[in-house]
Amino acid sequence: MFWQPKEWRNSRAKGQHYELLAQDYLEKQGLTPVSRNYNCRYGELDLIMKEGLTWVFVEVKFRRKQEFGGVLYALTERKQQRLRRTIAHYVQKHDLAHCILRADYVAIEGQSVPQFHWIKNVL
Repeated sequence: MFWQPKEWRNSRAKGQHYELLAQDYLEKQGLTPVSRNYNCRYGELDLIMKEGLTWVFVEVKFRRKQEFGGVLYALTERKQQRLRRTIAHYVQKHDLAHCILRADYVAIEGQSVPQFHWIKNVL
């Protein structure tokens, strides 16, 4: 059985844990963190990072098991639409219209040893 700390019984705490793991993973790949958990009326951006001059908006998902296609299929069309709107809101609010932008997806799966799948340009 998968061990979970008491504080993970709250899905938000679990989500933040895996967002930090994803951020650490991406930092090791050369990206620089800018912000986490940006919220607006359209949705939330898990991670905002930069790779050189490119602004990278990262959606992070974790699945313990590979049921229903696993974590690689967890980024639904509806979630992608919300992500587009939220990115557009962030870009407008921070005057990034003339910057290079990219949306990435970090899928984390596994019970004891997390396995990372980094998919660039998901939108």
